[in-house]
Amino acid sequence: MKKPISNSQNDRLSIDRRSFLKTAGLGAMAMSFPFPELPDYLKGVPMGIVVHSYGARWNSKVESKNYPGFQNALDLINHCHSIGAGGVQVGVNNWTSDFAKQVRDTREKLGLYLEGSIGMPKTEADVSNFEKEVLAAKEAGATVLRTVCLSGRRYENFKTEAEWLTFKTNSLNSIRLAEPIVRKHKMKLAVENHKDWKAQELADIIKNLSSEWVGVTLDFGNNYSLLEESSHVISTLAPYAFSTHIKDMGVKEYEKGFLLSEVPLGTGIVDLKTGVDLCRKYNPDITFSLEMITRDPLQIPCLEDGYWATFENASPLDLAKILRVVKAKEFSGELPSVSKLDPEKKLAFEEENNLACLAYGKEKLGI
Repeated sequence: MKKPISNSQNDRLSIDRRSFLKTAGLGAMAMSFPFPELPDYLKGVPMGIVVHSYGARWNSKVESKNYPGFQNALDLINHCHSIGAGGVQVGVNNWTSDFAKQVRDTREKLGLYLEGSIGMPKTEADVSNFEKEVLAAKEAGATVLRTVCLSGRRYENFKTEAEWLTFKTNSLNSIRLAEPIVRKHKMKLAVENHKDWKAQELADIIKNLSSEWVGVTLDFGNNYSLLEESSHVISTLAPYAFSTHIKDMGVKEYEKGFLLSEVPLGTGIVDLKTGVDLCRKYNPDITFSLEMITRDPLQIPCLEDGYWATFENASPLDLAKILRVVKAKEFSGELPSVSKLDPEKKLAFEEENNLACLAYGKEKLGI
């Protein structure tokens, strides 16, 4: 295994990144810089930002003049507008009607789209609260409600096939409990491929449910953790996509498998333009929301027996293929790491990554 990145290396990476941003014109005024004229089919709503792109800043207790913490959705919305984003995706749990109206007024004033993030009901007793959150999101002007079935990762949460099958049964029940509510209020519910479902598994769930109100939040990079390349995942799920988490991924070998990180758009292994074009083909009005999570690399221990406990018909060819991809397309330099950074540098690194992604999206992808 490679040695952990040192403080001096992190300082150098931060300096190099700042130099790149300055050279490329991606400072605080990045989004005001003119870019080449885009073809008509690329013009539309600018890329928005998922709240997880500000994992360090969301509810931050760090005293920072440059990067004050976001205490609620209004703080996030105002900041994202200030850096040129087209909208936000943020949790709607515990929103009162009054707060939802504040969000609506602010969003409308700034001209941003809003997508909610919501938890699904686990039992009949949860349905009434789920409906309240749907109504709050609708009051605020949300167009889509992103949701997940699993908050963790399939290969970490479940140690046996029986555990996985129980999760699958419970997840399908949650979706069935949620569907009549979103259908009643005409709100789109979008289930994310959240390091739980393989692409075809999620596609089959949506097809079998056969509801115009339940689709997919298509995450461009998550399924590398399940040994699926982004091209396959996007082509499989794009026909059902209501919303997106657009991201790029960097990979590196390690002794138990490979390391996986979100990296600035254009520096990783995801074919972003093809992904964007395919999503637009199936849903011309789809929005693209950046999920640039600035964190330490995730370990994907696909060379250990325990990783495979929940995968039916596991194929050694899939493993061999993804390991070839990792070897051939290994990230240049160290993958992003924040554990050795002090709080202020961590906040700065997060903001720099988001600004770089927004500028790349506008210049290269038309979003």
